[in-house]
Amino acid sequence: MELKERERILEKGSAFAGKSVLVVGMARSGVAAARLARAVGARVTVSDTKEAALLEEALLPLREGDYAMALGQDGCGALAGQDYVILSPGVPQDAPVVLKARREKIPVLGEMEFASRLCPCPYTAVTGTNGKTTTVTLLGEMFRAQGIASSVCGNIGYPMAAACAEASREDILTVEVSSFQLETTSRFHPRAAAVLNVTEDHLNRHGTMAVYTGLKKHIFDAMDASDTAVLNREDPLTFAMAEDLRPHVLFFSSAREVEEGVFARDGKVIVRMGGREKELLPAEEIYIPGRHNLENAMAAAALALSMGVDEEAVRKTLRTFRGVEHRIEFVREKDGIRYINDSKGTNCDSTEKAIDAMTLPTVLILGGYDKHVSFDRLSEKIRRNPYIRHCVLLGATASKIRESLLRAGFEDYTEAESLRDAVEKARDAAGEGWNVLLSPACASFDMFSCFEERGTLFKQIVNGL
Repeated sequence: MELKERERILEKGSAFAGKSVLVVGMARSGVAAARLARAVGARVTVSDTKEAALLEEALLPLREGDYAMALGQDGCGALAGQDYVILSPGVPQDAPVVLKARREKIPVLGEMEFASRLCPCPYTAVTGTNGKTTTVTLLGEMFRAQGIASSVCGNIGYPMAAACAEASREDILTVEVSSFQLETTSRFHPRAAAVLNVTEDHLNRHGTMAVYTGLKKHIFDAMDASDTAVLNREDPLTFAMAEDLRPHVLFFSSAREVEEGVFARDGKVIVRMGGREKELLPAEEIYIPGRHNLENAMAAAALALSMGVDEEAVRKTLRTFRGVEHRIEFVREKDGIRYINDSKGTNCDSTEKAIDAMTLPTVLILGGYDKHVSFDRLSEKIRRNPYIRHCVLLGATASKIRESLLRAGFEDYTEAESLRDAVEKARDAAGEGWNVLLSPACASFDMFSCFEERGTLFKQIVNGL
């Protein structure tokens, strides 16, 4: 980092200058937080339960700088003398180091909370069970179409701490926010924020839907009347959030008119804000297909317009944006079979949306890490959908999904030992003019490090057929 950048951040980082900071979890977010903490003058110790030999590549960005290392341990032994603990999102709230830090009254911040306290520019934020990545990517493109520099960061894979280290005062960050990150926020204050939807997910970590829903709503807690909250009118849990919010509320809806916000009417996207109503564009001109993407587009438009982006920049982006990798992504056609990568379908609701987008006979590849959710609604949808002809099951949840499919009365399935085996069995089950859709309805952690790795391997296998 250049000296001028370090000095600029130090203006806001005086609370951390000269302090001792323990950063726990050396994935991308933790590494970025450690670098930012050093840039603002903190004494930094990094900790991870993995040994140094397993973290060699991850720790490369820390090779220059004075960092103490507490690797191959839970971090408790490094707490003495620390002024702050900063967590990667993957570190659970019941981890021994977190519990001990709180007992000893050491402030515990998430990486995103820490970064937000040092951010030199305004930022917007998007959370929800599904659609986050598409919406923040769209929103970032809208800002850029307006001539505003906007890094898309957060849960999308580029940590907010890294984005803050590079941002200028004239930028606007666009932050994808997960429920894991919201567990450790208190002063995180976007200028505009959206909750897209809330459906069952991550109950293995959060326990109940009430806790999970409360975390999503928590994104608005530090906002005030000068800010904007964007909510899905068609999602009961997000609609209910509007009742007691301090920020000004805009709704988006694909099914009805809203008093203020963005909605679809007679095949057109309409903006109604500040007492004025105007047609934005015909819905059919939005490049990315599907009702779920119409909703994502309307949410991004509401956020962008509330931040001063003009309608033409929003319109241009919606007409040209081609979607994100690993989300209903066409890979190739081979022997008359179309292969589609939806590795980002990491929960049942997301996979249901992918199923709804199918218009040809389809073999569906399902299964992965168990997040302790029910597959029964998804199984019933598979049974009723005329295009889903066969399922290939793999991973830790294969037997759980099989039992759910059988309860729903769907018996056209096979089981696979690996992703390669699943692709080959899906190919064999498909006919000419069919789709093979990877949309696992599960996280990837039973077999892969992330959904990106799973999707990338799927594409490699398909392109090698």
